[in-house]
Amino acid sequence: MGITERRAREREEMRVRIMEAARCLFAKEGYEAVTLRRVADAIEYSPAAIYKYFQDKDDMVRALVEDDVAVLLDAFQPALAKCTPLERLRTLGLAYMDMAYDQPNHYRLMFMTRMPAGAKSEALEAGRGDPNTDAYALYVSVIADCISRGLFRDEFLDPELVAQTLWAGLHGIASLHITFSDKPGVAWRPVRDRVRVMQDLLIGGMVKPHVEGSAA
Repeated sequence: MGITERRAREREEMRVRIMEAARCLFAKEGYEAVTLRRVADAIEYSPAAIYKYFQDKDDMVRALVEDDVAVLLDAFQPALAKCTPLERLRTLGLAYMDMAYDQPNHYRLMFMTRMPAGAKSEALEAGRGDPNTDAYALYVSVIADCISRGLFRDEFLDPELVAQTLWAGLHGIASLHITFSDKPGVAWRPVRDRVRVMQDLLIGGMVKPHVEGSAA
């Protein structure tokens, strides 16, 4: 490996270290409490040197959000290979929960940390509504496919309403797990079991009777 390649690899490794430290701090302390100096201290790095990688805190947050959305979209990909729309819908829910379970700091930053308007990514905003770049749009598109195939009852023909209702159920399980999984006195059942029960109840209550695959 040449000098140029080695320096590029070292630069990327340092960028990843900075982002992981920042993600952890943002998730635990919130946007307002975190400064570039706090991130630098967390990795024992010079605050001035961080400016080689990010212009300011908002630039760092934009990079984090873009990275986390890419992680979520990547987690969704296996679900799209499922044979039926309802299988895809259920598998997306499990994939969403797996991401929250395996990478809680990613999840906290994406869905449990309030960000200012200035931290929004122009790249993500430009891709808003595109199922290839927008995880929410992808989820809605799978639900819209179920609806177009006549699987849902007449009172559940708004894909946005269905998506937001199911998402609320998934987020409730994810946020409870991340925040209270160690709470004494609660005999928590496995996360995937809770997701399956929630989806059985919500999806099963929306699809038409006797639709194949409406129950797990």
